[in-house]
Amino acid sequence: MPITAAHVRTTVEEYLDQYPEEKDKLAPIAAVLDQAGSSIASRKEFRGHVTAGAVLMRPDGRVLTIEHRALRKWLLPGGHVELEDTTLLAAALRELAEETGIAAAQVEPAGLVPLDIDVHPIPANRAKNEAAHQHFDFRFLFRTTADTVELQEEEVTAYSWQRADALASEPLRSRVMAVAAAAG
Repeated sequence: MPITAAHVRTTVEEYLDQYPEEKDKLAPIAAVLDQAGSSIASRKEFRGHVTAGAVLMRPDGRVLTIEHRALRKWLLPGGHVELEDTTLLAAALRELAEETGIAAAQVEPAGLVPLDIDVHPIPANRAKNEAAHQHFDFRFLFRTTADTVELQEEEVTAYSWQRADALASEPLRSRVMAVAAAAG
């Protein structure tokens, strides 16, 4: 069963239980949920749609980043949800495995609630016939001892294990650094 509006709403509520100060930042998700319902999981929903990302951490506190071929940016593994994804966590895990070749059996989720939810604009893409829209990126923390990466070369050109303080976005950087410090 594909990801539902109820699942997205519950995930946002559980996240806001931990980070209530982000309620205003996440208001666009609630607005799209109210209008679009479960189509919020469709990449064709141009008011905005959910995506799923993975923060993969090794025991030394380093985090896996990938260089996205089309965007030419260093990002966390992740992407659009698919019809076969039943949860946002499962979508993040699938995207991680697809883009890096690190199997689900080699990682452990740190929790069921995202470590971060990022709302960001995506410009129109005429080549794909896509209007400008928003991504609601649910980022989950995973742990691993794996270090062998096999990139999905159609989408990813390189990878790097970075120190948590190299992550660009807040509050993600602070939260990952806190997890790394607690583990070390």
